Parts: sequence; structure tokens; C-alpha cells
Amino acid sequence: MTSDSPGLSVPPSDTSHARDVHRLRVLTVNTHKGFTALNRRFILPELREAVRSTGADLVFLQEVLGGHDRHAERYHNWPVTSQYEFLADSMWSDFAYGRNAVYPEGHHGNALLSKYPILHYRNLDVSITGPERRGLLHCVLQVPGHEEVHAICVHLSLLESHRQLQLNLLCDLLDSLPEHAPVVIAGDFNDWQLQGNKRLARCEYLHEVFERCNGRLARTYPARFPLLQLDRIYLRNATSHDPKILGTRPWTHLSDHLPLAVEVHL
Repeated sequence: MTSDSPGLSVPPSDTSHARDVHRLRVLTVNTHKGFTALNRRFILPELREAVRSTGADLVFLQEVLGGHDRHAERYHNWPVTSQYEFLADSMWSDFAYGRNAVYPEGHHGNALLSKYPILHYRNLDVSITGPERRGLLHCVLQVPGHEEVHAICVHLSLLESHRQLQLNLLCDLLDSLPEHAPVVIAGDFNDWQLQGNKRLARCEYLHEVFERCNGRLARTYPARFPLLQLDRIYLRNATSHDPKILGTRPWTHLSDHLPLAVEVHL
């Protein structure tokens, strides 16, 4: 597991007079690069309004474009900034991006939008072999009342054998973090056979929020008729409350995956 860039950091903000924070609203969504299913329509502006309406403190994004020259020429309403900056707008003061796939027209990867300072972040390359590029975006957040909070945005391989290796790397990352620090892991696990969930169940103190609340994982794909349980939110040293599948309009028409939301208590 390697990082494609050195860990970036920002000076810590002065939070000495801020109230302690014990609840975080978390959202995870596969943005499908700002297009509807089957790429029929560019809907990033609509997606931004929907994401803003949730009031989430942390937004985990997968398949978000850092740039795409051909799309910028083709679509009149293509943002002048990266997609993750466009989505962050004025609502999320901090954001981090992990570039995974690079091609002649541009690149895409994972991103995190945060209402709390991101002290530093790194994008860990967990690609195995072949053209499929995958990463784990690991961010350390400055949340008042906590020494550090860790957020890991995940988008795993389409191949089972690759996913198992990537999950081992994710568990190695978890083992390297401070034992008592809160950790939120969210994203698209592509774990349609549910073998990955069995692997993560062996990680100490880790739980998946829908499985803990409802006894089963959330069905999120395809968005208009969800059958597969691909998207997940896992927590360590935190509790989950009121997990929701955002399965009504406009969400059913904004991506090929349904988003997940949960309130996390630290």
C-alpha cells in the first residue's frame, strides 16, 4: 500500500473556545462523475443541491472528477473548478481529493468534504494489477473535543480477489491508527458477494451501521431498483444512529448508486 503523494497538511485551527462536538452527520455517495445512470445527462448542479439539502458534516464521494477537458468543452454548465470543489462550494470549508484513475482527458478518484478542518490527508494506492486503479483516501480531522477523528473514503475493485487484498490493506491501515480514535469508513465497496463484509467483521470494534441497526446491509445498486448491497458505512470507537438509504427522488435520478446517511455519535 503506497501513497501517490505525500501527506498534505494545514495548520490546525484554534478550536480552544469551540464547543465540543459529539455528533457528526455523514453522507456517502458515488457521484458517477456527475452523470445519470448510463451517462445520459450531466446533473452535477442538481446533485450539489441535493447534497447540500442533507446538511451533512462529512461527505464521502466516489467517482468524482478532478478534471476532464473534453467534458468541459462539451457541456455549457461544466464547472470551472474540480467537481469536488464545485460540490463543496461555500458549505464545506475543507476538502481533500485522492486521484486514482488518470487518462488523457482527465482524472477521477475519491474526495471528502468536511465542515471541520482536515489536518492532513493521504491517498493510499491499493491498486493490485491491470488497468483498474483504486485508492483509500485517509483524512485526519480536527473536531472540537477530540484529539483526532479519522475518515477513510473507499472505492474497491470489481474483482473479488482484488477486493480481498484491498480489504487486508484497509485493515492494516486501521491497525496503524490510534487505538481509541474515532474512525468513519464509507464508500463503494463493490462487495456484491458479501465476502468483504465477512472480512471486516473480524476487525476489532468495527461495525457497519445498517447491519447494526437493521440486521442487514443496505441495498443501493442500481439506484432505481436496488438489489445489491455495495455501499457501506463502518465505524470504530463511535456509535451509529438513524441510518437512512436516500431512495426517493431526486436521489434515484442523480447516480447509479443510492446514497447512505447516518448520524455518528462520538
